[in-house]
Amino acid sequence: MSYSRNYQGTLFIVSAPSGAGKTSLVNALLDSTPDIKVSVSYTTRAIRPGETDGVNYHFVTREVFIERIQQGDFLESAEVFGNYYGTSQRWVKEQLASGDDIILEIDWQGAQQVRKLMPGVVSIFILPPSRKTLLERLRTRGQDDETIIAKRYAEAANEMSHYSESDFIVINDDFQQALGDLQAIVRSQRLRQERQNRIRQQLITDLLSN
Repeated sequence: MSYSRNYQGTLFIVSAPSGAGKTSLVNALLDSTPDIKVSVSYTTRAIRPGETDGVNYHFVTREVFIERIQQGDFLESAEVFGNYYGTSQRWVKEQLASGDDIILEIDWQGAQQVRKLMPGVVSIFILPPSRKTLLERLRTRGQDDETIIAKRYAEAANEMSHYSESDFIVINDDFQQALGDLQAIVRSQRLRQERQNRIRQQLITDLLSN
């Protein structure tokens, strides 16, 4: 298999408690940043109004999901609020090899698994500005009933306690500021010496020649 770039892409993990605005920020980052893709996870949860299979998630049955686990297809997988979520290992590795940067939107459990398997992963944790704001966002997004909202809110403290496992923290108070922080993190990784050395190989050779 041949690729157009001579460098490996960077794998970014973005984690957050439900309601912190992770998906909105990641979508805005994708719209504003070239050569970066988000991995479409597999899930056993029911499709929601407005979602598209293969775009938001790959929606599969529990039986299919468990079979894929047994076949070693997932880079990471976890059960969250009674539903399974998982990331295709093959797809991620192919995209990184092609030179694209990849974002995984996964919870802290999945992030732990990926960090063990993929050296060099860059992990980002998004936090809300307050518990009150988090609860307001859970209610205003209109995706869950009050029972599910209460469960997500109760679990938030445990989820947020894993912030210290990440390389970067982004506080989503002002959306544009948080987006700028995400963009800065991606740019910083693209400017690392190892990657620039490959991208600017001819320039560096010319600069150092006698």
